[in-house]
Amino acid sequence: MRQPTIKQLRYLCAVADHQHFGQAAIASHVSQSTLSAGILELEETLGVSLVERNNRKVILTPVGDEVVERARELLVGVEDMVSLCAGAGEPFHGKMRMGVIPTVAPYLLPGLLQQIRQRHPAFQLYIREDLSQPLVDALQTGELDVLLLALPFPADQVETMPLLEDEFLLACPDSHALAGLTPLRTTDLKGESLLLLEEGHCLRDHALEACKLRDSQITVPYQATSLATIVQMVANGIGITLLPKMAVAAGIAGSTGLVIKQFHQTNVTRKIGLMWRKKTPRRVEFRQLGEVISGLMEA
Repeated sequence: MRQPTIKQLRYLCAVADHQHFGQAAIASHVSQSTLSAGILELEETLGVSLVERNNRKVILTPVGDEVVERARELLVGVEDMVSLCAGAGEPFHGKMRMGVIPTVAPYLLPGLLQQIRQRHPAFQLYIREDLSQPLVDALQTGELDVLLLALPFPADQVETMPLLEDEFLLACPDSHALAGLTPLRTTDLKGESLLLLEEGHCLRDHALEACKLRDSQITVPYQATSLATIVQMVANGIGITLLPKMAVAAGIAGSTGLVIKQFHQTNVTRKIGLMWRKKTPRRVEFRQLGEVISGLMEA
């Protein structure tokens, strides 16, 4: 009896994700005709219709929805099997796929990758930089092995390993009233023009939560996709912002002349840590990776 192939199941899941054959083919790195043929072969093998096709979009049949759900579980199991083999020998051999959020990647990765190369030259660490939700989605589907992100972040069937507390610091022009205020408290931010990252960046939510601020208590004149852009806006007198200490230590403020101030409170921080699937066979190796990162930040 013929059985579905891993490739066919991947094609079906891609179609379910994108609801479009062309986009699914691009995501699968194959031609549209190849992907379409794979779906047809899968339907012939299973003896059911999985996809309804029309000129506008692709819709899964009720059976197709169930097959996709089971296919995702199978594909994650395959990825975990590969991970098991990759980590079966000495730790940090083979490869590992890690997702990192943009407000951590530029500041932690250079030192981490350098240490990994020096200590484990045979180890291949592949990096994907993206926002937290797409990274969690990729972890759940087996596309990524482990994530380095700000915690907490909602996700099912995962384990986390807190690594460090990253302090939030105020950045403002030296002419701003808060530049000379001592002690500086988070309540002093109420009513200020606070530049933040746009919706979808967890740094925004964590910064407001750490400062115990609500959107209604501040003015947000501008939102950006990167901290570097926000720093330049603040340097041009458009407002003030909150920067992670790791970004400041990496020199993000450069020669802008901005005043960087610490808050009087001691808990104005975000928590950085690792996240992986509960059923992964590589949790011991991930914890060792976490220890490397923690040691790097303490050095």
